[in-house]
Amino acid sequence: MTKILVVDDEAHIRLLYSEELTEEGYEVITAENGLNLLERIDTEKPDVVVLDIKMVDYNGLDLLQDIRNKFYDLPIILCSAYDTFKDDMKSIAADHYVVKSFELSELKEKIKEVLV
Repeated sequence: MTKILVVDDEAHIRLLYSEELTEEGYEVITAENGLNLLERIDTEKPDVVVLDIKMVDYNGLDLLQDIRNKFYDLPIILCSAYDTFKDDMKSIAADHYVVKSFELSELKEKIKEVLV
């Protein structure tokens, strides 16, 4: 079963993504911040990481760089409520960039794309 790690500091987003992606047949694990994230990835071995950008005490773009440095081939999808980060040079290291929405069709499509 494909495993997705959702990293977001908002509990309702983690719950929404978890429920919706579980219904799609994925195993979903969540993290509320970047604390010990690299160790968690090493232990859990997710197939995809869905990563928030603006989190309390953590910058998702910095986490993206850290993940990329250690897990070069791991697909990462950035999720943000703001599309302004699309132009940030750091965001190009992600496989996809999705603007947060309660309608998850774009996110689901991007997950399918990175798993091919």
